[in-house]
Amino acid sequence: MTYQHKELARGGWSKIAFIEQMAHIGVEVERALSWREKNKEYSIKAIERAIELLDLTVGDSKNIRRVRELLRLREGIVDYFYLENQFRSSDELWHNYFYTFFYAVRVKGGSLKG
Repeated sequence: MTYQHKELARGGWSKIAFIEQMAHIGVEVERALSWREKNKEYSIKAIERAIELLDLTVGDSKNIRRVRELLRLREGIVDYFYLENQFRSSDELWHNYFYTFFYAVRVKGGSLKG
């Protein structure tokens, strides 16, 4: 498998706290949403990065108790961006879901670069 986030795939991702991992996934989802109407290719690349980060999060041993939730999240993202949106997700739902992680990172004094 070829990773876009090569350093993170080599173990760097597991050094990041779960809340920050989720916030970084959220940044990519937000990018995908914002590019959706303007540039489909950019939107697809952003959601591919989000899924890659989500897969790294699932594979991170510290998140073993969260795997079911993470896989449901992955299923929802794939459904919304690639399939028929059976779960009836919306842009607003994704903004709200990831907002809590953005907020938690900010309260903690962190920042999201990317």
